[in-house]
Amino acid sequence: MEKLVYCLWRAEDDPREEFCARLRTTLAEELHGLGARGLRVYVADPAVDAGTKLRLTSLDAHKEGFVTFWLECSQDRSPLEQRVAAAAGRIAGHLVVESRPMIAEGPPAAGQRSPGWVQVTGIAPKEGLSYDRFLRHWYDVHRAVAIETQSSTGYVRNEIVRPLTENAPGWSAIVEETFPLGALDDPGLVRAFARTVRDDYRAMGIRMALHPQVDLATEPRWARQAQSFGADPHITARLMRAYLEGLQGLDLDGDAERSALA
Repeated sequence: MEKLVYCLWRAEDDPREEFCARLRTTLAEELHGLGARGLRVYVADPAVDAGTKLRLTSLDAHKEGFVTFWLECSQDRSPLEQRVAAAAGRIAGHLVVESRPMIAEGPPAAGQRSPGWVQVTGIAPKEGLSYDRFLRHWYDVHRAVAIETQSSTGYVRNEIVRPLTENAPGWSAIVEETFPLGALDDPGLVRAFARTVRDDYRAMGIRMALHPQVDLATEPRWARQAQSFGADPHITARLMRAYLEGLQGLDLDGDAERSALA
């Protein structure tokens, strides 16, 4: 079995609601009928609108759909790829090797929405970094940091074997990370997380540490954008305030040991 993944972009004259519904229903049914196995369809629909301003891209437009499935032989993909292309304004396909360091909870039943939301990220090695070093860092360092520091509920790693369509982005990898829906913009969740960080640090005797970035993540090449609250100043201000409140508490009287600076 081989895994195929496709990024989809909506045509400008294609209503968003119709595009998302088409992917979830008609396209999914067609692909399943043509032999696709392990089919997953991701759409940027109103259910995840809270995360729109958190998205970063170095491409000319945000992808609004992502489809993955397995075939016995990728050479037999033509009928399925034609259906995918017909459902979108443009597509980019890759053949990948999948590994799943963290398995997310599946949907209640076939055709239903899975809990939470998924962040799909295309990764290209830094210029000058060898492919072997990129793989070692991605497999050893990035995996540990991603799982330990984020509220991930699922982590799928796709190492790209080769592109399947013309003009596909020159990525080396695609990551699918699943998060609870509240992680999009939930000050209460951020505040509770910061309280946990505070208690753990104090228990270990740590009195100073670097924490999330208050800087806006407007530069895709910035190495610390993953530690920020995104590119939107209002979301960043709201969530950073919640983090500070959780880290130092609302009342500093009598406790000079914990204070936070932004």
